[in-house]
Amino acid sequence: MTFFSLPFVALVAAALLLYYLAPGKWRWLVLLGASLAFYLWKSPAAGAYILFTVLTNWLAGLRLGALNAKAKAAEDKAALKRRKRWLLAAALVLNFGLLFVVKYWNDAAKVVSSVSGLSLPVFELLMPLGLSFYVFQSAGYVIDCYRGKHAPEKNVLKFALFVSFFPQVVQGPISRFHQLQPQLIEPHRFEADNLKYGIQLALWGYLKKMIVADRCVALVSTVFNAPEKFGGAVYVIAVVFYCIQLYCDFSGGIDITRGVAQMFGIDLVENFRRPIFAVSLADYWRRWHITLGTWMRDYVFYPLSFSKAFVRLSRFGRKHLRGKASKVLPMAAATFIVYIIIGIWHGANLRYIFFGFYNGVLMTAAVLLASPFARLRKKLRCDKDTWWYHAFQVLRTALLVLVGRYITRAPRLLVALQMLKKTLLHPCLYQLSDGTLGTLGIETADVIVVLAGVAVLLTVETMQERGVKIRKALERRSVLVQWLCLFVPLLLLTLLGIFRGTAIQAEFIYQQF
Repeated sequence: MTFFSLPFVALVAAALLLYYLAPGKWRWLVLLGASLAFYLWKSPAAGAYILFTVLTNWLAGLRLGALNAKAKAAEDKAALKRRKRWLLAAALVLNFGLLFVVKYWNDAAKVVSSVSGLSLPVFELLMPLGLSFYVFQSAGYVIDCYRGKHAPEKNVLKFALFVSFFPQVVQGPISRFHQLQPQLIEPHRFEADNLKYGIQLALWGYLKKMIVADRCVALVSTVFNAPEKFGGAVYVIAVVFYCIQLYCDFSGGIDITRGVAQMFGIDLVENFRRPIFAVSLADYWRRWHITLGTWMRDYVFYPLSFSKAFVRLSRFGRKHLRGKASKVLPMAAATFIVYIIIGIWHGANLRYIFFGFYNGVLMTAAVLLASPFARLRKKLRCDKDTWWYHAFQVLRTALLVLVGRYITRAPRLLVALQMLKKTLLHPCLYQLSDGTLGTLGIETADVIVVLAGVAVLLTVETMQERGVKIRKALERRSVLVQWLCLFVPLLLLTLLGIFRGTAIQAEFIYQQF
């Protein structure tokens, strides 16, 4: 069942009706039933994966909660802490081990076989929807139980709802237990505003995904599937269209997710905060896929930074290095590890590891060069608060992100590097006027629709960046205007999305992560 199908619309409508008709204390069961129906619709076998995740993390959470309770009165607290660590490690190994086997085992086995000659078995395993997302979400729950941040969930069905809540199970956001679970269990009353706002947000997501993102697929695939046919100028066009596709696909899906959840009175965390306006790469990653970034920060970066090994690394840096490098060394090492993990999370391919390395280098360089750049600005009498300097920062960040997209979209790392080289040395500008653009698999009308959609998106996000509350602004308008804001997107979605001619209906890019 996809977000674009009639069964999904019917499921949401039926779940809403049953949810608000059911007695308050049973409403969470309606959400659980809808979640199971959504997840098992296409492949009942996928239920085995999510059942494994639910049971292992639920049991680990219960046991960690019991050990936390004992710790207050225990005499041998060191021994109890060791037991907690072993239990946490076992839960994480089981869950991330499942993720490794499903996503990475076959590729790893092929590499080992080619390098060492050993013949490792290869499995034909089902790749369930959103595996990484619910594994990361469940792992965060277990780590928080270990830290005593919240009490464990004693009801396995309520915990199953937290893991499998159907709007977010496809591609996130990665929620925290203390933020989401109370909302799932609370018997929300029907509020017309929740329904109205939820529909508006979901429609906005559908417009981004079906009208803009899906129209970019043909052009992007044509160029990246046969890069030898094109020059650097066409590569730039393809990468820009890929950036549009990726953002509208991912953020559009999150908008649909948050919109559907809001219809039930549930407020899911924000996952995108207008990354196009980022003024640095660090700022970009704070705005893009926010919940993955905060997960990595809280469960990987901080634990690494405060670990004994990194304390020793810090001492080594202060002893053997000079200046800012001595202070930056531990942070840089932790940053590299985090971004390489994020790269591997995207897939078992060398280009993703290189992508993580690329971001680690740039983030570290930005910290090391901050002081020299500040001195240079002072010498040049450059005011960093001027509009043109802000525009420079935004454009610089966009360029760095654009280079990174070559790496993640190309089929192999070597191809990505060759495409970057060709972009710089062989732009082949003549291909912009010799008819090559007409062979990219996208019609002129679709290009116009994409550019118009991007213009609307930039207008809306510019207003939001300036602090305009669009929903509140609409409420001050007449009822006619408010209804038009629902009717016009529905009409556009019907004409340009559902019946969109040659455009390709593509699944969400991140749903198989």
